Amino acid sequence: MIKLWFAPRTRAVRIAWLLEELDLPYELQRVEFEPTATAFFAQKTPMGKLPVIEDDGIVLGESGAIIEYVLEQYGSGRLAPTAGSPDRALYLQWLHFAESTAFAPIGIVIWLTLYRNDSESHPELLRDAVGRAASGLEFLESHFGPGPWLLGDDFSAADIMMGFTLLAAQAVGVLDERFPVTTAYLHRLLDRPALQKAVSL
Repeated sequence: MIKLWFAPRTRAVRIAWLLEELDLPYELQRVEFEPTATAFFAQKTPMGKLPVIEDDGIVLGESGAIIEYVLEQYGSGRLAPTAGSPDRALYLQWLHFAESTAFAPIGIVIWLTLYRNDSESHPELLRDAVGRAASGLEFLESHFGPGPWLLGDDFSAADIMMGFTLLAAQAVGVLDERFPVTTAYLHRLLDRPALQKAVSL
């Protein structure tokens, strides 16, 4: 059984959400989140960060890597297009865009306003991060396809990666009325029972 080190409102929500969508049994190891104002690897987990899973002796961090691992081991073709299929490239783009492009500036906003609590001392840095976060959301807004999910009619793990990013964007006030398509998409995600379970843990 997969063991998941978990704290609310962290990227560990992505992994709990994935496991709930796949209806996989897992053991939840709750930890108290330690704000990382001055140092990384401050969490009480085997890797000092969140999320972390342990599965049959394998210890793994990084939410995107964990998602790919779980799908390879236990997905049975669910929540990801197969390699070589027409949707695979788009899936990979959104899967990695969610963390590497969209979340990166949001993370700086969170770091300045919540972890360090000294954003007033860094107005230019905060303005830049907010602007780049909005730019990422503008890209999503303008490139969102006709279907309810990133891949059209098929919900995938890319939606799980993106969903957490959008929750964070909403929490810091970056996702607002300028992005109606993206906001509607987030509302659809929030209607999913698996996400409701993950955010209530």
